[in-house]
Amino acid sequence: MMIDREAFIRANTLLKPPSLVPEIALHIADQALPLWEKTEEELAESGLPPPYWAFAWAGGQAVARYVIDHPEVVAGRRVLDVASGGGIAALACLWASAAHVAANEIDGFAIVAIGLNAEANGLTDGLELIARDMLDEPTLAADGGPLWDVVLAGDVCYEKPMAERMIGWLRRHAAAGATVLMGDPGRSYKPKDGLVALAEYNVPVPRDLEDSDLRRTVVWRVQPHG
Repeated sequence: MMIDREAFIRANTLLKPPSLVPEIALHIADQALPLWEKTEEELAESGLPPPYWAFAWAGGQAVARYVIDHPEVVAGRRVLDVASGGGIAALACLWASAAHVAANEIDGFAIVAIGLNAEANGLTDGLELIARDMLDEPTLAADGGPLWDVVLAGDVCYEKPMAERMIGWLRRHAAAGATVLMGDPGRSYKPKDGLVALAEYNVPVPRDLEDSDLRRTVVWRVQPHG
């Protein structure tokens, strides 16, 4: 069933900044379950994934905060933000003067939400939206260098199959020479080694998404090998 995703997002979210990144406003839902149910109702389909795009997850907020506080990491560089959600980390990179930022998502609603969030913040120049699963794609360019200067991932270790694929791919980017940063609030499937802690934040989070009001979240640099 076809629906107007842009109209749906505008009607079911509020444009406001997340707690840790006041520099950037996002279309954010007040509650997870009602929006999830409404998405299924509108599409006449059950078993859909949660609307990850409608919330500023702790890992993404931490990466965005780190990038804004350390703009030299991305300024003038080519950045890929994988599993971008609502695009908070991608937009933070543009805010910090990245030359080109690709926001990657497999959820069509997320792609539309990232575009709307970029427009709301005046951060459309240099933004590319990539709507496909990239986790089996090459990490080296034709000249043998990295495809991207910087690769970001926020909060991607919550399911084992996803985490294993993602971490393996991120390590390949690191081996190619990219700076790879991952934000993680203590998810179950975060690797136990091959990570270097760069910063730590206590991120306020909605109680209906998490089991506490604050999540201790670390920004890690991913190493080529665990």
